[in-house]
Amino acid sequence: MVSSLPSQVNSLTPRQILRIIARLDIKGANLIKGIHLEGLRVVGDPQVHAEKYYNDGADEIIYMDTVASLYGRNNLLDVVTRATEHVFVPMTVGGGIRSVEDARALLRAGADKVAINTAAVKDPSLITKISDVWGSSTIVLSIEAKQTSPGKWEAYTDNGRERTGLDVVQWAERGAQLGAGEIFLTSVDQEGTKNGFDCQLVSAVTKLVDIPVVASGGFGKLDHLKELMQVSKPTGVAIADSLHYKKFNFNEIRAFCVSNNIATRQRSADEKISQ
Repeated sequence: MVSSLPSQVNSLTPRQILRIIARLDIKGANLIKGIHLEGLRVVGDPQVHAEKYYNDGADEIIYMDTVASLYGRNNLLDVVTRATEHVFVPMTVGGGIRSVEDARALLRAGADKVAINTAAVKDPSLITKISDVWGSSTIVLSIEAKQTSPGKWEAYTDNGRERTGLDVVQWAERGAQLGAGEIFLTSVDQEGTKNGFDCQLVSAVTKLVDIPVVASGGFGKLDHLKELMQVSKPTGVAIADSLHYKKFNFNEIRAFCVSNNIATRQRSADEKISQ
């Protein structure tokens, strides 16, 4: 079925339109999910889920290799290559990208954007190097945040395992200055809990940077979107658990957004959306 959304969204700028993004965490050949980025359990085949989410109306797909940094490699080249045969929305790929050459390989395989975290902390100039070659629109700074005190968060690496000592908000600002075109912001505290986004975290970052910010971690009910948008200005939300376990589909999410004056992307008549 083709989604029909009010024409009002057409008058809004891309900056104001909320992208609804499917997040796929990958370990080896499997799509996995956990809580606080731990206790990972197998959900299924990432290819099957990515194709379903594309057909159901996802604006984008984010693939994150959850153990890539631990083992010093990215395992998603084959996943991305095969996905390009069936998925025709932007794909962001992260995990284990340590060099311009790693980014090049994934972009050639079909990724539209690459997300870096651990490597950027170790060598911030990598953000600039990738941006200089392919443009800022291809480089995403992935930040895994844990709250340390009221209004303060520390950036973590290695799937939320390793402390960096970096203040999240300051690191996001520096990443934007270095050439990142987007921030992928995961609240480790909220991730997998279904208790809602860390709205204060997203607000603190979106108030400071002028590049798109995607909020991830905590979505469990539709009202969480309204709560987030009332206090912050993300340009996208990444959803995993609620999609994987079929609590909500994209049509339901978009219908809620429309009824609450949250602009989302319209699907054109020739794009497939199934329920």
